Amino acid sequence: MKLDIIGKRKIFFGISIVALVLVLIITIVVGPKLDIQFKGGSIATYTYTGDITPDEFGKTVESFLGQDVTVQKQENSVTGQTSMVVSLTSNKNLTTETQTGLLEELQTTYADNEIEASDINNVDPVMGMEFFKKCIVAVVFASVIMIVYIGFRFRKIGGLAAGITAVIALMHDVLIAFSVFVICGLDVDDVFIAVILTILGYSLNATIVVYDRVRENRRKMGPKTSYDEILNLSMNQTLGRTVLTSLCTFLSLVVVLIVALIFNIETVVSFALPMMAGVAAGCFSSQCIAPNLFCMWQLHKRK
Repeated sequence: MKLDIIGKRKIFFGISIVALVLVLIITIVVGPKLDIQFKGGSIATYTYTGDITPDEFGKTVESFLGQDVTVQKQENSVTGQTSMVVSLTSNKNLTTETQTGLLEELQTTYADNEIEASDINNVDPVMGMEFFKKCIVAVVFASVIMIVYIGFRFRKIGGLAAGITAVIALMHDVLIAFSVFVICGLDVDDVFIAVILTILGYSLNATIVVYDRVRENRRKMGPKTSYDEILNLSMNQTLGRTVLTSLCTFLSLVVVLIVALIFNIETVVSFALPMMAGVAAGCFSSQCIAPNLFCMWQLHKRK
């Protein structure tokens, strides 16, 4: 069965526009949760003996500091030593007096657990923002390289248009993945940058497959054949491959997510969950957004 993907482009564009508007609204209302390395703050590690839950430990710290903190329980697989890692996101770092007072409060509250401060680090938000800016520059540079590469590789069918529309579709996928970070309250940190770069590479590959088939069909069908017909045929030819590849990747990420949830590996959860959304969005954009934008560009150019 041959689907009229080109003919239904307004529907596909409408779906993307609605999704992106929702992402914008959610971002404004909820707001991204910046990690400590971007916003600044302090990370304190306390070793202890016995049994303490992160929740009760966190409540004690919050009661003393008067602000919210994040507490994670860690265990050294070599020494067997357990510790609590307290993350405090704030523009103000913990002073020496506050650190001493907090330790005394913890030792008093948990007198039988031999609590000691093993490591306390203050994170400068300026360094985090510099890292974030460099990551943005890297993404922009990668996008320019993609446009140049696609433009050269598909120069016979309008390479510049193919490159620009492919990058537009990639930005669509990145924003969808970003919305998962906002909706699920995941920290925007270096894992977020890893997700973006992975999605860029994954989605671009699917889009290039479509353009490669367009180039082949253009050579076989001749320049007199309309772009609508060539693109629609090409998208139908690659649709099954793209859907099956994306489905396999999606299911693999589901398994990774389940394992990460079982063993409480937060960094893997922060990677797998947005990647699932990115893979789904990439499957949609590579088949329905980028080729349709490319077709509109070429038709406008001919007119």
